Amino acid sequence: MGGLHTADQIVLVIYLGGITLLGIWAAKGVRSMSDFFMPRRFGKWMLVMHAFGTGTHSDQAVGVASKTFTNGLSGIWYQWLWLLCTPFYWLIAPLMRRFRALTMADVFVTRFDHSVGVLFAVIGSVNLMVNIGVMLKGSGAVISSAFGHAVSTDTVIVAMTLMFLVYGIAGGLAAAILTDFVQGILTVIFSFLMLPFVLDAVGGIDGIRTALDDPQMFSLVVPSEIGLFYILVIAANGLIGIVTQPHVMGNCAAGRTEMDGRVGFTGGNFIKRLCTIAWSLTGLAAAAWLLGENVDPDEVYGLMARDFLPTIMPGLLGVFVASLLASVMSSCDSFMIASSALFTENVYKPWRSGRSDRHYLTVGRFVAVLVVAGGVAFAFWLPGVVQGLEIFWKIPSIMGLVFWLGLFWRRMTVAGAWATTGVGFLAWWATTQIAVVEWVGRLPMADGLGFVATSGDQLYLPWQMILYLTAGALAGVAVSLLSAPVAESQLESFYALTRTPVDSDEGNPMEPCTLPEGRQVPARDLLISMGGLEIERPSRISIVGFLASCLLVVLLIATFFAITQ
Repeated sequence: MGGLHTADQIVLVIYLGGITLLGIWAAKGVRSMSDFFMPRRFGKWMLVMHAFGTGTHSDQAVGVASKTFTNGLSGIWYQWLWLLCTPFYWLIAPLMRRFRALTMADVFVTRFDHSVGVLFAVIGSVNLMVNIGVMLKGSGAVISSAFGHAVSTDTVIVAMTLMFLVYGIAGGLAAAILTDFVQGILTVIFSFLMLPFVLDAVGGIDGIRTALDDPQMFSLVVPSEIGLFYILVIAANGLIGIVTQPHVMGNCAAGRTEMDGRVGFTGGNFIKRLCTIAWSLTGLAAAAWLLGENVDPDEVYGLMARDFLPTIMPGLLGVFVASLLASVMSSCDSFMIASSALFTENVYKPWRSGRSDRHYLTVGRFVAVLVVAGGVAFAFWLPGVVQGLEIFWKIPSIMGLVFWLGLFWRRMTVAGAWATTGVGFLAWWATTQIAVVEWVGRLPMADGLGFVATSGDQLYLPWQMILYLTAGALAGVAVSLLSAPVAESQLESFYALTRTPVDSDEGNPMEPCTLPEGRQVPARDLLISMGGLEIERPSRISIVGFLASCLLVVLLIATFFAITQ
């Protein structure tokens, strides 16, 4: 086992055996499709750890540490790009619960039609394959380096995949949530375990400043690469796309009540933002510790663990590797279930209706294996973790435009949804073509506005996002105004869901996106209604929670700045 101490091996065996048994035990409660894909029975703390475990994985630590190692403290924004979105999670979570859906594709079917639901199911599954591939790639690299490369990255990827497949296929989302509680705790340990020892070895922040004489290494923003413009644009792109990351429906809607979802989704992600500070500081300390050495940035985190943890106490490297495994397995299992639900519920079931729940469960488990296989193939192809992260940022935001336009504008049509998606992806592809990049680079304002990246062979990432988001939105609006509107009765059914709170004893509906029999729908209370807009007035708890979350964002940024200065 890569020269691991006996104590490290024992820790790994205990973790792997225990987490697999816990996941298989959860399979006892799986009786139906809703049990497997969306068991609505969990409270706040389970959902906090589920949101944290699903949204936090070791490839993110690899990406942040890697970017901080090469670029300095501004590398933290490779995960903190979502920090500015986090207060909005307080508003998004109850909406997801009120849809009373099994998958996000159910929502698109209800608002538009079955074709848009299938479109999302396909794009959502591809998105999760990409995400699984990025996680496996990053985690495989750091675990391999922690083993001193005695075990190859590809071997680690295959081993991790087999482990989460076993319990994920057996227990579904319930198994993912139960194992996420344990694995979330281990992820916090993994994030902070070696930071005190690494900082002590390099003499703290003052020692790092002495070793690194480049002032940009200590700046939170670097105008030439990760400046304020970069941060704001990619945060906006993330907010648009967060709702169409397929696993978010489970993060928000697997609780008994709307408040369970609010606290779980928002609280779990704030814990992740805190862990991101530890990843960035570790990467900065590594830049001082490994100064002058020729190191692959993606392997920095694992190399630091290999250098420090065995010298402190036998077994600590085993805890670190177990925590790494926990962080990736707790996400991959949720993504696997979400993608399986998309295909089974929104593609296969309408095509082969009338079959038993047992039949659909079998199909769902089979599809889960195929999706994971696609993720593994992407991991083997992917040249680096940072490149994979940038691909993952882009895919959900294009369908996210369809969601937000459909939610806030009654006139958005089926044809408009297809136009937004098609033009958005076409614009993304066009911005990657060297002929387009060269043409844009010759525009009069190109240099002043920084249209082209410093490498010269691609557009600057924020401008690329602005172009495909603007093109997609304009296409959707234009085509919607020229095409037949969605039936008024269908729109009323959709907006009735968003206005009607969920009772604590409501459970799962008989059919997705339907209200309980006899449930009274509250009257419309719109903040803005002109031009066909449908923007509801927020409740008091929504406003208070949103403002409190904004305050937490400010405190986190101020704390990180104070520590590093």
